[in-house]
Amino acid sequence: MKFEGQAIRCSILEPALDSLIVELQFNLQEDSVNKLNAVALKELSQVVHQIRTNPKIQGLLITSGKDCFIVGADVTEFLSHFKKSNEELSEWLKQTNDLFSQIEDFPFPVVSAINGFALGGGFELALATHYRVMSVDTKVGLPETKLGIFPGWGGTVRLSRLIGAENAIEWIAGGEQWDAEATLKVGAVDALVSTDRVRQVALELLKKAITGQLDWKARREEKVRPLNLNAIESTMVFESAKAFVSKQAGPHYPAPLLAIEVMQKGSFKNRNEALAIETVGFVQVAKTPVAHALVSIFLNDQWIKKNSKKISKEAKSISMSAVVGSGIMGGGIAYQSASKGIPILMKDISSAAIEIGLKEANKLLQKQVSRNKITSVQMGQVLSSIRSTLSYGDFQATDIVIEAVVEKEEVKKSVLAEVEKSVKPGTILSSNTSTISISRLAEELKHPENFCGVHFFNPVHRMPLVEIIRGKKTNDQTIATAVAYVTKIGKTPIVVNDCAGFFVNRVLFPYFAGFMKLLQEGVAYSRVDQVMEKFGWPMGPAYLLDVVGMDTAYHANQVMAREYPDRMKHSEKTAIDLLYEKGRFGQKSSEGFYAYFLDKKGFPKKEIDPRTDELLKTGVASKFQYPNSSVTDLEIVERLMLPMLFESSRCLEEKIVSHPAEVELGLVYGLGFPPFRGGVLRYAESIGISEIVKLAKKYSKLGKLYEPTHQILQLAQSGESF
Repeated sequence: MKFEGQAIRCSILEPALDSLIVELQFNLQEDSVNKLNAVALKELSQVVHQIRTNPKIQGLLITSGKDCFIVGADVTEFLSHFKKSNEELSEWLKQTNDLFSQIEDFPFPVVSAINGFALGGGFELALATHYRVMSVDTKVGLPETKLGIFPGWGGTVRLSRLIGAENAIEWIAGGEQWDAEATLKVGAVDALVSTDRVRQVALELLKKAITGQLDWKARREEKVRPLNLNAIESTMVFESAKAFVSKQAGPHYPAPLLAIEVMQKGSFKNRNEALAIETVGFVQVAKTPVAHALVSIFLNDQWIKKNSKKISKEAKSISMSAVVGSGIMGGGIAYQSASKGIPILMKDISSAAIEIGLKEANKLLQKQVSRNKITSVQMGQVLSSIRSTLSYGDFQATDIVIEAVVEKEEVKKSVLAEVEKSVKPGTILSSNTSTISISRLAEELKHPENFCGVHFFNPVHRMPLVEIIRGKKTNDQTIATAVAYVTKIGKTPIVVNDCAGFFVNRVLFPYFAGFMKLLQEGVAYSRVDQVMEKFGWPMGPAYLLDVVGMDTAYHANQVMAREYPDRMKHSEKTAIDLLYEKGRFGQKSSEGFYAYFLDKKGFPKKEIDPRTDELLKTGVASKFQYPNSSVTDLEIVERLMLPMLFESSRCLEEKIVSHPAEVELGLVYGLGFPPFRGGVLRYAESIGISEIVKLAKKYSKLGKLYEPTHQILQLAQSGESF
């Protein structure tokens, strides 16, 4: 037989033999990776039918014509499937499950040769084969829970029977990728070989199965029968796992717990019965708002990656970077760059300052070693890629320089002018400023076209977002190079136009402004934190201000008030002003809204400070009863979220950001906006844009901060979405 499709090619190997071996190769045209999209699944159905009706075939080899096996289903198709009726969604799942089961039930052995990545549906297909040969540099996994769902093409059934319930729970509930060694250790694959031999060894193994040297039918039998657990063992395994996973996942992410329940219900059933249970559970979880939100985040992330790749086409090559200012931020940037293979110079004006940056990089690397993420040798290699210096002598070798000195405009301008004199022509200069105008910082530079903002978030190693800020005179190649660099060091860049606060801080401070108004009305700061953390934020606004630093917040708030006086200028003293004046800077001074002490591991731990209530009661809320309990929890959420939403809409209207995906990812990756809500725009749409306009009228007495934008009014009128 022969088949030439858009996603699959089939051919007969060694046709002279009486027993035919067919190679089914995935090679999706016009895409760099293989996906199980609608085209691929349709062609797979056609091929499976042809194979099933050919009595001469004695073996099937499944391979990939690309650098990876199959990265999974096509996530871009998910939301359209999730909107279908339960019956239609069940039928879509059943069609693919029937295909995989037919492959598993072929009256001859089937072997898959796995290279690169086999994830999600791609790994589920491999699990349906009787043997799996894997290249040593391959990673596999079932990451569906990260999208708010769980494996729906047999993953919960086959994996639990192959590697045991406990291992399968860890793999599926955690959604992580696993390297070749770990995969072989649990028995998810049968052999590890070098990449250049994976197809050859898979074919040799297939021939052994055909000739009876391997009992492939026994391998199939273990996947189609019930799980090998008695009732007591089942209860112990699944109930203890549910208790642990429920605590880890929290109340907002149902998929991991539902996956375990599906595995538990199917554990005493045969394959087909267990698959039916899996389908019912998948339909249930796919209909949740969480699944829609997390899939949307994934698609937004993919859009930004694709856009970054497009922008980066004009980038200059970067072989050496530099950071000026070696505090905690500078050390974090140095660690990030060096750990991703780009050597970096770290400059400051004193050895003591340099030591702070080196200690930060060393601490982060030590953590990696302690977690077995890297070896001590690798740590040494990364550290050797960070060169400290007190002069600009070696800056001629740099391709991009990141200024990360104190957040004072005149200091930054002076440092940038020094750097510009010390680098070769064409070197990209950038500032890690979080508030100061890039266009103003460029005023005294001879080549402002080579200058942009590169705003990292703290802590650098954890926060995935970096804002690339375009000044008035920044050219496209500078932006392209900054985007390419940030991507190469493992961060997600969004390009924003210059304005006060750029994008993330510009939408954060209206949120803080809403918080300040609540405090002025006597609402307790600790209650607001509790409500917003229940909403899904990793920390409430008071705790966040303590972490950011009240001094930093105070100065940034002044900038925002100056630039956006209609909605950000306060006629009365705010809690930020008060705590700043009292020297309560947050964690850095051991007291802010909360008091802080070090726990046994040396991390700052917060506790309620009764002195804060007294300060707020007399200093900002004297006109109100304190604490004021008349404001409901829902009103607290609305009064904080509406200003953030409206400012995000303004940023879209003013072209500060170019696409709604940048709004959503900017807040999720830059501020920790609750991922299960999908982003501030999706949150608004979940309420209804017309309802948002009604809420704006409800709070209109609070001023311009609660005035909806023209864009939002238009969307409410048209019924369209962001």
